[in-house]
Amino acid sequence: MEMKWIGKVAGGLLGALALGPIGAALGVLLGHQFDELGEPAYASTPDELAAIGERFFRATFRVMGYLAKADGRVSEQEISAARAVMSELRLNAAQVQEAIACFTAGKLAGFDLGAELTGLSSACRGRPDLTRVFLEIQVRAALAGNNLEGPVRPLMGRIAAALGISGLAYAHIEAVLRIQRGAFRSAGSSAARSGGLEEAYRVLEITAAASDEEVIKAYRRQLHRHHPDKLKANGLPESMMAHAKQRTQQIIEAYELIRARRGMR
Repeated sequence: MEMKWIGKVAGGLLGALALGPIGAALGVLLGHQFDELGEPAYASTPDELAAIGERFFRATFRVMGYLAKADGRVSEQEISAARAVMSELRLNAAQVQEAIACFTAGKLAGFDLGAELTGLSSACRGRPDLTRVFLEIQVRAALAGNNLEGPVRPLMGRIAAALGISGLAYAHIEAVLRIQRGAFRSAGSSAARSGGLEEAYRVLEITAAASDEEVIKAYRRQLHRHHPDKLKANGLPESMMAHAKQRTQQIIEAYELIRARRGMR
């Protein structure tokens, strides 16, 4: 079955995730930032971007299924974690059915993880931020499913390496997503309420010893890496935009907390 809806999902997905005037202000800020980010590294035709989106979507849920079955069985918690990702991404009914079919395919004994990752790497060549988002979604699901315990942790390391993501970058992804997961369990998702200053620095991949100029550079670097519009222009399917928006919001909140504590203008 062809996924004709990939790349055609309503652009209002990001807006639907934004709540009230704070969400509206965030949207304005994101739009302004994107104006200054420049063009994606690789220019592509709409058909090429659609093909990347389809590959990304299918690989996401196939690999998710493979990881869930890594210890020989898929627990109810792991199924719930996969469902939660589908819900948080606000997939429509057709997308959910496709995601379930891919998740089921990944659980099968004959599933070839290496071939799947090779195909994804080829599709995302020249777009390292896409493979990073892919790994983020896998880590996000695994944390909720079994807290990256047992064979899942070394498998995730293999996936990161196959996608060209360093061990240090993988460790940072896990740390930041643990912070984010704790934030979303608490009231609201503000870094100021859930993580504190130390975690805010970790989100920006810097330490408290960084100068104000280094803080600003780190903020811009992280925003550029995760900006939804930039990722979309590089082929990230619309169905994954909610994840990108959540990560961008986390980066903005971390920066605002550091800026406020330092008295930066």
